Amino acid sequence: MSNHITKAFDADLQELNRMVAEMGGLAEKEIAESVHALTRRDTTTALKVIASDEQVDTLQREIEEKAVLTIARRQPMAVDLREVVGAMRVANEIERIGDLAKNISKRVLDLNGEYPSLKLIRGVEHMGTLVLTQLKRVLDAYAARNIDDAMEVWKRDEEIDAMCVSLFRELLTYMMEDPRNITFCIHLLFSAKNIERMGDHATNIAETVHYMMKGEPLTLERPKADTTSFAPVGIQG
Repeated sequence: MSNHITKAFDADLQELNRMVAEMGGLAEKEIAESVHALTRRDTTTALKVIASDEQVDTLQREIEEKAVLTIARRQPMAVDLREVVGAMRVANEIERIGDLAKNISKRVLDLNGEYPSLKLIRGVEHMGTLVLTQLKRVLDAYAARNIDDAMEVWKRDEEIDAMCVSLFRELLTYMMEDPRNITFCIHLLFSAKNIERMGDHATNIAETVHYMMKGEPLTLERPKADTTSFAPVGIQG
């Protein structure tokens, strides 16, 4: 690259990083507010999350367009190309996290304030807190290009999975004890699964950081403790 092209590429990359950081901040807020809405029976906040998700979607499209134009104009290679591709990948993962937060908020509206068991609600809240911590850490690792911190997030995904399995079992027991609890438990079950999927997307971001820094995909088998089989049903567009 000539000096002029290098400066132009650096400016493009800085803008991509800024947009990804903005998008990540919005997704973090969506997670916190959707879990708050679920645990506090707060339909106003739920509606706010649903409405705000369009901003995350718009940023994802803008990042993709910016990345494609950067590749076409600057023709980066090797590590430079991985930087641009990495921004697109991370943006895609954040967009899916935003969709999952929106799904939880939609279920808050369907519940109509029915919350028979505070114990089960607290379990979902704890999962949400852990996932939010994971997302913040992996986005910081992406911003700092810190592969060690990214791998710590990757390793801890199993903890979220285990919490989801435990909650799943509790919900099944609760439904069997009293059929009147089934509707509430189904909504809570899918909300927990949505949170677990957020953890998976945070783990995907960690793998992207590894790819950006090492130039190759992570070949280790991802640690998983989630044996529930209802994930596809719980994901709404």
